[in-house]
Amino acid sequence: MSQTPAFDPSIPVLTEVVTEPLAPTPAPSQEPVAEQLERRATERWTGEEWSVLERRVTERVLQQLQGRVDFAIEQRVRDAMADAMQRTLESFTADLREGLNQALGEIVSNAVAKEIAHLQTLGK
Repeated sequence: MSQTPAFDPSIPVLTEVVTEPLAPTPAPSQEPVAEQLERRATERWTGEEWSVLERRVTERVLQQLQGRVDFAIEQRVRDAMADAMQRTLESFTADLREGLNQALGEIVSNAVAKEIAHLQTLGK
């Protein structure tokens, strides 16, 4: 019975250091990407291209703002209507309460007056 070696000597192991020349890494650009794009556009674009960009940006901004404006207006209208309805309801409730109190007072006064009149007629 023969034993096979634990590893094949022709296969490198992790502990071996591989020395290969490293590829040179390009130096990072000192200018941010946005500034590079702006510089290129400024140097190469025509007036017509700038007009097209302006129109597209304006349309996108207006579309984005329209949704926000619609939401803000709707929310303000809701809040204003809720406040107005609350004030109206409070006023209506107060008027109703006052009217009921007045009506009850009149009913009770009339009932008491009739009862007194009835008692007076019985006593005569």
